[in-house]
Amino acid sequence: MSSLRLKHPLRPLALLVAAFSLGACTLGPDYQRPDLPVAAEFKQAEGWKAASPADTLQRSDWWALYGDTELNALVGRLNVSNQNLAAAEAQYRQARALVRGARSLQFPTLGASGGVSRGGQGRSTSSTQGTIGSGGVSESYEVGLDASWELDVWGRLRRNLEANRANMQASAADLAAVRLSLQSELVQTYLQLRVMDEQQRLLDQTVEAFARSLRLTENQYQAGIVPKSDVSQALTQLRSTQAQAIDLRWQRAQMEHAIAVLIGVPPSELDIAERRDIPALPDVPLVLSSQLLERRPDIASAERQVMAANAQIGVAEAAWYPDLTLSASGGYRNSSFSDLISLPNRFWSLGPQLAVTLLDFGGRRADLEAAEASYDQTVATYRQTVLDSFREVEDNLVQLRVLAEEAVVQREALEAAQESLRLIENQYRAGTVDFLSVATVQTTALNNERTNLLLLGDRLTASVQLIAALGGGWDIQRLEGEPDLQ
Repeated sequence: MSSLRLKHPLRPLALLVAAFSLGACTLGPDYQRPDLPVAAEFKQAEGWKAASPADTLQRSDWWALYGDTELNALVGRLNVSNQNLAAAEAQYRQARALVRGARSLQFPTLGASGGVSRGGQGRSTSSTQGTIGSGGVSESYEVGLDASWELDVWGRLRRNLEANRANMQASAADLAAVRLSLQSELVQTYLQLRVMDEQQRLLDQTVEAFARSLRLTENQYQAGIVPKSDVSQALTQLRSTQAQAIDLRWQRAQMEHAIAVLIGVPPSELDIAERRDIPALPDVPLVLSSQLLERRPDIASAERQVMAANAQIGVAEAAWYPDLTLSASGGYRNSSFSDLISLPNRFWSLGPQLAVTLLDFGGRRADLEAAEASYDQTVATYRQTVLDSFREVEDNLVQLRVLAEEAVVQREALEAAQESLRLIENQYRAGTVDFLSVATVQTTALNNERTNLLLLGDRLTASVQLIAALGGGWDIQRLEGEPDLQ
């Protein structure tokens, strides 16, 4: 019979909960992607269409396009050991934990408690009665369970979860953006180091050639064929070129140090041997799909931040409505511990609690205005990120195209300079020109060769920057086994 009596108080409460659950709504605007001010096509590429964030598109091992096994190994070490990447990954795990915390608020909480208390009452004198009484010490033992559940009638908790989930997805995109940026930095530094190795080879060969010219000039001077000034000019040219070759050493060392830090080791622990070849420049497709730009992680992050700010508007609007919390507690309470757990000592309570703020002097209005302003800010940032991404791709496309045209002309200039050097050296051996003319042509040829190498380095750098601007590589594939971002 006692169990039947306990059911009756639950019926009105169950009806109340059911009524609120059926009437539950989610305040605030539902998310809609903002309109973007984008062009119909790229000026510098064909086959382009308007893009939208899709960072689930795969960013493959794009650095493999350069066909360098040592570069592949270095990028692999960066992916594992770079400390900035580790910090971004930890930040993503924090955001993921916040999602789990926000999700847990939608469910009841259950707690347990137990305790013992002692109390007493002091002596008291009653002049009216003419008697004196004495107080005593009492003990009370209690164990119980407490449960509470905030019913998400207005969708505040759901909007909060939506905001945290969007922030987590933005953090995941930020992690991908950091990884892509660091990979791009490493690849650019490595390629420039290889270009510098080729410059070192060129200068070393030139030093040997100028040393031979100096010996030839000294022999001719001793034979009385040329004046002393020719020897001085040849010596000046040799020493100047030697100085240029020496200057490259600290530049190369700094690049090697930068690579060491990127892969997470002290500079003293990395030694990249000199090599006499430069990785090949990858071919850029004439037609680029918009899906390449869609997977840019910075665009995805900016768009998810708009989602989070939109959800926060609903959280702010829910503050105007009452909170409904269902609480329940029960347990045992008695003055004696020996028979604490017994039917006569039990207690329980169950009931809803409705709380609403009646007056806050504009606090909730200010919070709502702040949430709306934050949304407007994220929308503007999102649109600017998309515009910047189009500009970056346009810049690198036009840079690659113009540098390719420049490389053709520069190669012709180099060939002409080498032919001119061959002719002037023959004339000098025949005694028809002075050494100053030879030195001038030799310097011109050397400068053209160095310019040709620097131009190749610029083209390699621009190719890496274009790949990064497109989100990584030319291929379009969906990610398989992508992480759960729910």
